[in-house]
Parts: sequence; structure tokens; C-alpha cells
Amino acid sequence: MIQSIDIHSSVAVYVQIENHVQFAIASGRLKPGDRLPSVRELSERLGINPNTVAKAYRDLEVMGLVYTRRGMGVFINKDIKTKCGQDCRKRIIGRLFEIVAEAKAAGMSRKEVLTIIEASIAVDATPYGETPASLTALAKQPKKTSK
Repeated sequence: MIQSIDIHSSVAVYVQIENHVQFAIASGRLKPGDRLPSVRELSERLGINPNTVAKAYRDLEVMGLVYTRRGMGVFINKDIKTKCGQDCRKRIIGRLFEIVAEAKAAGMSRKEVLTIIEASIAVDATPYGETPASLTALAKQPKKTSK
């Protein structure tokens, strides 16, 4: 499920954990009844404070995505895949809209934006990692064409 997090990301670590769980539910990698790793197990695997994992799990429970069975663990709730998928899509569409609007405001062309989107899709990466060098190379100003 969660292999790594980025402590240098602008996204808080507990939010990264919450998002990874939501993405896994939406994509079907986590199914109703699946057990999440224990707080201790996940905190050791990720090298983070157990309180951070516990906070993420509490938030996921408040959201209705998981439930806790004392002494047994944290489990994925039933009938949440569709809702979780819709929530993820809505949030991602909102973020993409903001990014495209910023790109347009910065004077980037439709072609530049689409090139970056296509290059991003082609990269095999997980959320919250460093931007691959192949994409940062696209940040160089395009050469001006002579008239």
C-alpha cells in the first residue's frame, strides 16, 4: 500500500498517508475488509513517528473510510469505493484546474501545458516524490522563434 512518503513535500506526512489510502481504495487496490498495517508497523516502515500514523488513521475513521476493531486493527469500510473515487476525482480535477489556470496566467501555451501533462503521465512515479529530471528539464524557457 504505502511504500514511502516524502518528508520534504509541502503536503503534511499524515495527509500523504490519508491520500495514499484513499487512492488505494479508489483504484481497488484496497477492498472492503482489508486490514491496514498496524500503527507501529507503518511508522517503522516509513521511518516516521507513530503519532503521525495514528492521526492519519483517526482522520480516515472520521471520514468514514475505515473502522477500528480494538485489538484487531484498522479495516477498510464497506461500500466506499465509489464515494472515495468520486472524492479523489473531484479533488484532483480542482487541483488540475488551478495548475492550468496558473500556467495560462504565466503565459504558457496550450502546447507547453499538454507536453508537460503527457510527460508526467509517461513517468512511473508515486505521489509526493521529487519531480523527475526529465520533467524539470521542461522548465527551461522555450526558445523564441524568429519572425
